[in-house]
Amino acid sequence: MWKKVMMWTFALCISWNANGQKSGQAGLEVSQTANQTYAVAFTLSGETVLQSPAEGLWSVATDWQNDWMSAWVHGSPTQKENVNGWTILTGKLPIGQGEMLVRDAYRLEENGLIHGIRRYQWAGKDTLHKASLSVRFQWRDGGLKPFMPGILYYGNPAGAKVNDKIIPVYTSQPGEFAIFEDHRYPMPFCMLEQAEKLKAAALHTVPSPVRGARLADQWWSMGVETYADRTEFVLYSGPIGYNRQHSVAKALQRQPMKYTDTYLDMEPGRIVEKEFYIQVYPIGQEGSGFEQPLYTALEMYQPFDADVFTPFDEIIRAKYHFAQTRWLDEGDVKGFGMYEKSYRKDIVMGWCGQAGSLGYALQCLEKELNDPKISDYVQQSLDFLSTFPVKEDGMFPVGYFLDKKEYHGGDPVSCGQAMYNIAEAIGTARKSGKYNTSKWETFLKKACDGQASRILKTDWRPYSTAEGFLIAPLILSYQLFGNETYKEAAVKAASVFAERHLTMREPYWGGTLDATCEDKEGAWAAFQGFASLYEILQEEKYLAWAKHAMDVCLSYTVVWDIPLPPGRMADHHFRTTGWTVVSPQNQHIDVFGVMFTPDIYKMGVWLQNESLKKLAKVMYRSCFQLTNPYGSQGEQLQQTNFAQHGDMSDVRKLRGGYSESWTVFWITAHFLNAGARFTEMHVCP
Repeated sequence: MWKKVMMWTFALCISWNANGQKSGQAGLEVSQTANQTYAVAFTLSGETVLQSPAEGLWSVATDWQNDWMSAWVHGSPTQKENVNGWTILTGKLPIGQGEMLVRDAYRLEENGLIHGIRRYQWAGKDTLHKASLSVRFQWRDGGLKPFMPGILYYGNPAGAKVNDKIIPVYTSQPGEFAIFEDHRYPMPFCMLEQAEKLKAAALHTVPSPVRGARLADQWWSMGVETYADRTEFVLYSGPIGYNRQHSVAKALQRQPMKYTDTYLDMEPGRIVEKEFYIQVYPIGQEGSGFEQPLYTALEMYQPFDADVFTPFDEIIRAKYHFAQTRWLDEGDVKGFGMYEKSYRKDIVMGWCGQAGSLGYALQCLEKELNDPKISDYVQQSLDFLSTFPVKEDGMFPVGYFLDKKEYHGGDPVSCGQAMYNIAEAIGTARKSGKYNTSKWETFLKKACDGQASRILKTDWRPYSTAEGFLIAPLILSYQLFGNETYKEAAVKAASVFAERHLTMREPYWGGTLDATCEDKEGAWAAFQGFASLYEILQEEKYLAWAKHAMDVCLSYTVVWDIPLPPGRMADHHFRTTGWTVVSPQNQHIDVFGVMFTPDIYKMGVWLQNESLKKLAKVMYRSCFQLTNPYGSQGEQLQQTNFAQHGDMSDVRKLRGGYSESWTVFWITAHFLNAGARFTEMHVCP
């Protein structure tokens, strides 16, 4: 330990944060050491949580070897001054025949964040080649779990269990690191939680590309590294890596790609600055550490202006127009197809097909759309879907190939979503009295009977959160039919998932059909189920559970407009705010978050949080971007170095691309479904 000769402490007591949790006392401590240099610590109620590295506050790598930074030079400030509320630390790092002039400025903000700005200026006579700049702070304790929005959820234990070669994973063992590009973060922060001591810390970065970079479109990076005696938050001027692999990007669905030589060449006089915020705070319970920085990010970036995007009525009309192009009518088979008719005639319930979604949505939007064909679309599509055979366990095929005249598929995600759509359709039809729901009800009851019986068995052990999609339709069906067994099964399922996921020892996962890890759809399954239970049963615990699952969903939501290189997205001045990252495996953004925007709005009402209500509107309307004149959108937008379609041979050419050929029906159905739910709430997003 360093001997502290002099000390200045700046502390501000904040009683409550934006998330409604007690935040304690955050402090910035600057101490002078025996060798007359300065060190920095970030404290919580007087106890050090984060501090500058033992080798010095500043570190610059001056070479690049074996695809990573090398030849480090370390140093610390030698001067300190207080100016206009800022604590300013300055000094020099001798490097070769020159000097790196370094300046740190820190200020404790009213919201409890500690604002930092690091400035590097190269004062040598010649260009400094192969340099890497850094910002590093250490937590010298154990039991730390990382959280990186959209990327790493308490280490991604589910992804590790399934395939630790594909998914970024972190077990908090010495030698591990997880460092990703600034533009990969939907919310630009990373968090460490120490559950046993109920403490957490977060590093918020102000994302930026870096001048003098070896690569085009090279950005700063952020992440964590673990050593035997500490874990570090790190910001680097470009280097990335994960799963013990240096200089790789999570660029493809099933493998990384090399992304090396991410150093700088700094000519004389070149100045590079990096801005960041430190947050240290107590937590109420294990698995909640990510929530406070999440709400801090929302307040920092203020992604709340929906009026800059396309109006609601135009969205509804465009999506309805496109939905009609997917209508299939061949004898007794009628419904909305998952694909373009020329590609494949396939009516699929749930997940990518959402063939039952419009049976509910069009009833609510009938007045808005004013089309006499709507009645036939609703009645005929749901009548056909109700003919699908249901097994004794409540599962059923979810697709029907028209050309082959055969059923196919069947999984908890798709079945749960299909049952939910049909339950909503029945409830809405009962209010209007316009539709014959007898076939729909027979189908739904049979599915619920089987699912409830299966869930209530003592040996029911759901593999992932995928079966969470059954909670909402079961509790809705209890409300529709008064069957207590449905409620009992919904409550049991919710309790199982709450026990498994609220601590984040097993984060929500398995809600997609094309990823094998933590994902926002898994969180959505729980969010929808918990929220539905609260709405119907009015028990406060379900609201608390719903908020936790919602917050995980929100962590996938982009809250800032990521600057884009030339490409299809930049062609349209695309704004990323409001879109959602798919999963740690599939790192593109998509419109899926549109589906849960009404629930976010509803949570805003229940929690009396205006920011949630505003965010829900932005997410809904922003996600209409790139819709073409036909009303069609593609599924995959490449805001970072990741792709699943097209030419994927060069990692440096992936960002900014757009795959618009994969136009499965959910992209359209979710807008109409969410729009219907907003309409039922008398809300115009």
